Amino acid sequence: MQGFLNLDKPFGWTSHDCVAKTRKLLRIKRVGHAGTLDPAATGVLPIAVGRATRLLQYLPGDKAYKATIRLGISTATDDLQGEVIFQQPVTGLNLTMVETALAQFTGKIEQIPPRYSAIQVQGKRLYELARQGKTVEVPTRVVEIFNIEILDWRTGDFPELDIAIACGAGTYIRAIARDLGIKLKTGGTLAALQRTISSGFYLENSINLQDLEGQLKTGNFQIIPADIPLKHLSIVTLATIPARKWCQGQRVPIDDDGDVRDQMLRVYGEDGCFLGLGKPAMSENSKLLVPVMVLADI
Repeated sequence: MQGFLNLDKPFGWTSHDCVAKTRKLLRIKRVGHAGTLDPAATGVLPIAVGRATRLLQYLPGDKAYKATIRLGISTATDDLQGEVIFQQPVTGLNLTMVETALAQFTGKIEQIPPRYSAIQVQGKRLYELARQGKTVEVPTRVVEIFNIEILDWRTGDFPELDIAIACGAGTYIRAIARDLGIKLKTGGTLAALQRTISSGFYLENSINLQDLEGQLKTGNFQIIPADIPLKHLSIVTLATIPARKWCQGQRVPIDDDGDVRDQMLRVYGEDGCFLGLGKPAMSENSKLLVPVMVLADI
């Protein structure tokens, strides 16, 4: 078995928990995931099964979330699961002020990941260093925010803001909540997070663990074909004999259809079977398709 699951991760589960549960349900050892979600977050967690685990690095990186930010409070982890380090009722704040501050977070921005995160510094995860009480300088990173939309605004001593956010890989929504609180001088933390899009998978097409277990019991489970989330890659089709040679690790000639030398390509046989991933290379006056990852047996 090889392919993907579009899993709706439940609250309180780690991404590793979901992989372990999937491995047990499918009775297969080779299972992995893309885009780690914190235990308190829910939503899309792409799960790769079998040889498809080798494709995880080639999935698209863009993601989208629905998040709730609570103002007037700051925590050690930048979400409600952490120790409260500041709390004070908010006064004199209105939605216009929030919109003005939030607009500063679109485009390419510098972001400092939360102290409790999986980023490695000095060979150790930041959350490991934080739990040991060690203070280290967290390196900034450039991330890209494509769009932020305000969904709801609730006033009170500790106002809450619901947003929809589309962003590139590596973006921490907890950091946006924290930094918005800093800009507004109120403090801010992430109160809830749901991922709606990840690596080419969408929440509306996801499946939870209970439904997965039920489908397996009734024999209705169908794994997502390995090439489905790779639609962002161009296609090359090989005839039968070149396809066989390519799957055996040989370079084979392909038509010269422009400068795609640095592009990763989805490779298919004449029968439409997904064979794997390849990369063009020039050899004298011809263009060759180099095997990068062969998934089919021919």
